[in-house]
Amino acid sequence: MIVGPTGCGKTDLSIRLAEHYHAPILSTDSRQFYQGLPIGTAQPTPEQLARAEHHFIADRAVTDDVNCGSYEVMALARLDELFQQHDTVIAVGGSGLYVRALCEGMDELPEADEKLREELTRRLQTEGLEPLCEELQQLDPSYYEQVDRQNPARVLRALEVCLQTGQPYSSLRTGERRQRPFRILKIGVDLPREELYARIDRRVELMMGEGLEAEARAMLPHRRLNALQTVGYKELFDYFDGTITHDEAVALIQRNSRRYAKRQLTWFRRDQEVHWFRPDDDERIKEHIESCTN
Repeated sequence: MIVGPTGCGKTDLSIRLAEHYHAPILSTDSRQFYQGLPIGTAQPTPEQLARAEHHFIADRAVTDDVNCGSYEVMALARLDELFQQHDTVIAVGGSGLYVRALCEGMDELPEADEKLREELTRRLQTEGLEPLCEELQQLDPSYYEQVDRQNPARVLRALEVCLQTGQPYSSLRTGERRQRPFRILKIGVDLPREELYARIDRRVELMMGEGLEAEARAMLPHRRLNALQTVGYKELFDYFDGTITHDEAVALIQRNSRRYAKRQLTWFRRDQEVHWFRPDDDERIKEHIESCTN
C-alpha cells in the first residue's frame, strides 16, 4: 500500500514497483474511478497505463455513486481475483478513508438517502459549508471536533447519517478492525515541505496547460455530484459563475491542493504502520519490502 500527499510521486513509484514485482496496481483514490476526469484527478497517463496493469481507473461513469463502503466490497472482490494470479498487488492512492476501507474495513452505516443527499448538496451549493458544519456540531459535537471541517464530503456524510438515523454519527462508528486474508505492507512517501508545495504549484500549472478548464466546463451539468466536490473543479466552477477571475481560480486550486496535501499527511502520519521514504528512494523501499516479506 503506497500512501502520501497529492503531487509527491506515488503514481510513478507504484509503476516502478509494479514492474519490479510483476504486480498489478489497484487504485485507492476516491476520484480516479470516474471517466471524463483524467486531468483533474491526475489519472495515470496512457503511457503509464501501458507499463502496468491498472484497476479502478476511469472504469465508471461520473454519475455512479461510489463510497467507502461500496469501495471496500468491490476492492476485496477484485483482490480475490488478482491474488489467484499474483503474489503481490500494489495499491496506491491518497484517499485516507478508502485506504482504511481496504485495510481495516468500514463501519456498517445506513445506505445513502438520495433525496436527503441531494438536499444537503443543494444547501452546500447555496449556503456554503459553514452552516452545515454548525448543524453537525449541534447533532454530533463529538464528531464535529475530529472531522476535517474543510472536507465537504465528510461533513455531508456525517450530517446525512445524523438526520437519517436520529443518532450521532460518532455513536455508529465502532472502529473495529476486520481481518484480511492477505498481508498488508504500508509505504508512505513524502518530500520536504517546500519541495512538495513547489511540485504541487507546478502540477496545477501543467494541468491547466493540459486542458483542465475544458474538462471542468464539460462537467458543469454534473457539478452537484459528489465526484465533482473536489479541488480543481469547484474553483473553476466559481470562475465559470463569474465570482472569481481565472487567475484567482488557478491560485485557489494551488492553495487548496497544498492544504489538501497537509491534511493527507496529518491523516497518514497517525498510522504507525506506515514506513516513510522519499518517492525516488527505490532501493531503500525495495530493501524494506524484502525485509518485511522474507
